[in-house]
Amino acid sequence: MAPRKKDAGGGKGGKGGDKGKGKSGASKDGEAGGSSKLKAATVINTRHILCEKHSKKEEALAKLRDGAKFDDVAREFSEDKARQGGSLGWKVRGSLDVAYEKAAYELELSSTGNPKYAEVKTIHGYHLIMVEGRR
Repeated sequence: MAPRKKDAGGGKGGKGGDKGKGKSGASKDGEAGGSSKLKAATVINTRHILCEKHSKKEEALAKLRDGAKFDDVAREFSEDKARQGGSLGWKVRGSLDVAYEKAAYELELSSTGNPKYAEVKTIHGYHLIMVEGRR
């Protein structure tokens, strides 16, 4: 009976503890492309540049690659209502387009002066996304 208790206790405790940690750790690392720097978040503060045409998105991308500030490029190129440098503000997980949200939650935090951004196509058009905060 003693071995049963060890197996049952160890199995339950080990499986339950490891399973929970393994699942959350693996999914976060998998989503973040292997980066363990990202902290778990349910709310993010994002900026984006939305363009209907691929060519316009490419122009905006070229400006960013040349060192322009993200918010300045957003004011010039973005075709949406986020007029404050592309700021969408704090958004809860599940409130954004699925493709947009997936890319946003995988991004590291950055500033408008030195943005780390992702490109995503949604039903709204082509987005260049950066994340300024997460909680």
